Amino acid sequence: MAEVRVQRAASHRLDEIYRYTRERWGTAQADRYVTGLFAAFERIESHGVLSRPIPADFGVDGYVFRYERHFVYWRRLASGDIGIVTILHERMHQIDRFREDFGLNG
Repeated sequence: MAEVRVQRAASHRLDEIYRYTRERWGTAQADRYVTGLFAAFERIESHGVLSRPIPADFGVDGYVFRYERHFVYWRRLASGDIGIVTILHERMHQIDRFREDFGLNG
């Protein structure tokens, strides 16, 4: 079974999500939300989350699924593991943030 590997940009986004949620709604809610995200990551391999291919205009191969108010971008790594690429809020301009996280030129 493939392991889930949270990549640098996704780790940074998880920290932001946790801090924002904790400040806004408290520690219990922040814990619940981030724990739910990790549970969703674990369901990727079994198709327990509905992923679709990342739109071609993003310029990378991979998949995306929605978890509550966020979009989780992931790809299959060369090792066969699942790489969580980034996590973006629904209100973020997806293409610009995605390119920013990966240093992709527009």
